[in-house]
Amino acid sequence: MTDDPRTPPKRPGLGRVFNEVAELYDRVRPGHPDELFADLCALTGLDERSSVLEVGCGTGQATRSLAALGCSVTAVEPGRVMAALARRRVASFPNVGIETSTFEEWDDRGRRFGVLAAASSWHWVDPSTGWQRAHEVLHPGGWMALLGNVVVRRPGEPEVYAETADLHERFCPGNPDWGHPPLEADVRATGEGWGLVDDPGELFGPTIVRWYPTVQWFDGDGFADLLRSTSLYRKLDRDVREPLLDAIAERVRTRLGDRVPRRYLSVLRVGRRAG
Repeated sequence: MTDDPRTPPKRPGLGRVFNEVAELYDRVRPGHPDELFADLCALTGLDERSSVLEVGCGTGQATRSLAALGCSVTAVEPGRVMAALARRRVASFPNVGIETSTFEEWDDRGRRFGVLAAASSWHWVDPSTGWQRAHEVLHPGGWMALLGNVVVRRPGEPEVYAETADLHERFCPGNPDWGHPPLEADVRATGEGWGLVDDPGELFGPTIVRWYPTVQWFDGDGFADLLRSTSLYRKLDRDVREPLLDAIAERVRTRLGDRVPRRYLSVLRVGRRAG
């Protein structure tokens, strides 16, 4: 259960499902900690003179953090509703432009950038063209930066998926995607390369990886809303998804004291453009 899924989603189309719940997505999905952006600046030399291309900006959560650094940001987002909400969220930043397109079809108009950033979105990009395109739109010596949030669990802590496995099986039997999040220690041990996306080969140099533990707390209804904003549950038919999420919310209220954590390891992976 990660935003960098072990099995990348089918393309095209699923990446636009968040359009249906853009406001909810913006409210419940986790951002990335300030320490991550501080490290991004320190590692890449990003400052107010820098130009950043953000791929798949969603509702602009990471865009706002990038803009606050003072750099120039061009953000690309295929979902029209998501892009419109992102524009409202960054309206106070004159250094940000948001363009509605997939990265694969985006017209760069000859623009080149110092940093390409993708926050929990690079797995939606077609790897057969995405990495080469990223290499092309970066200046020589530019940086690729993948930001993500990996859902994790800790030993001995009540865990929602364990407590709701029977509900998942009842409402959507045999789905291979249901299961426990990995242990935090196990995820930290996978600290090399670009993570759970295809490797770019020789287009980019060795990666630098940093982890940042974060947590969100939810009551039953809030946790159901969080799941409602994720692709795994968006894929379900509404007449399956909504009864399942209602049952999960009730289980959190009655069995887990109506307060549960959603733990993440936020991750930053950066590598320099080769050649």
